[in-house]
Amino acid sequence: MKGSLRGLRARLRERVPGRVRSGAAALRPRLPRSRRGRRRLVRVVMAGAVLALAPTTWLHLSAGDRVRTVADVPAQDVAVVFGAGLWDGRPTPYLAHRLDAAAELYRTGKVKVVLVTGDNSRVDYDEPDAMRTYLTGQGVPDGRIVSDYAGFDTWDSCVRAKKIFGVDRAVLVTQGFHIRRALALCGSAGIEAYGIGVSERRDATWYHGEVRDLVASGKAALDTVLRPDPRFLGAKEQGVREALAAAGR
Repeated sequence: MKGSLRGLRARLRERVPGRVRSGAAALRPRLPRSRRGRRRLVRVVMAGAVLALAPTTWLHLSAGDRVRTVADVPAQDVAVVFGAGLWDGRPTPYLAHRLDAAAELYRTGKVKVVLVTGDNSRVDYDEPDAMRTYLTGQGVPDGRIVSDYAGFDTWDSCVRAKKIFGVDRAVLVTQGFHIRRALALCGSAGIEAYGIGVSERRDATWYHGEVRDLVASGKAALDTVLRPDPRFLGAKEQGVREALAAAGR
């Protein structure tokens, strides 16, 4: 039996060209043979890991103690709710949970106005109007809701909230895996903010969001350094000021 196996291996080696065998061997990773080389490799790997985690560490440090709950967040004039997608024209469950938290902030007097910011880049896709409809169904008066139709990503939403809608202080509402990035970006845009990190069960969507936000932390760091203009800036709008005036601020 052993002889037949050795013979089979020999025949296979004969059938595989030497060039292919040598090419496959060349593809195998080769570890340094010297102790100095191995130490250098370990340092390179550790440096790469530190660089990869640096943006996430920065987000956690910059958020500090500003991540709160609906019950203990300090009162502010404005809540900013970030879009999170639509299903058949209605808010996804994650977006609905954000809007539920914003409605609770309004009902308890923690905020006077809700700024909904999302994507309306196509006629058939309108996050802000879907968010408005949901909030009015939760008892938030239509006149206390302001829509930003060009919140294409978190940085755009933060910059536009500051430059277009004149928001200086706010409560940011999103999921827990996203709130620190939102706080960092809005802080860089000039908004003093606290954040509500809405809790979710650890399902596939949550893990996808966690991984996505980990990757997006690098872009967030670049945005705070480069400070690019949003894809669409436009003229200043008075919606937030008028809604606050109507609320008796």
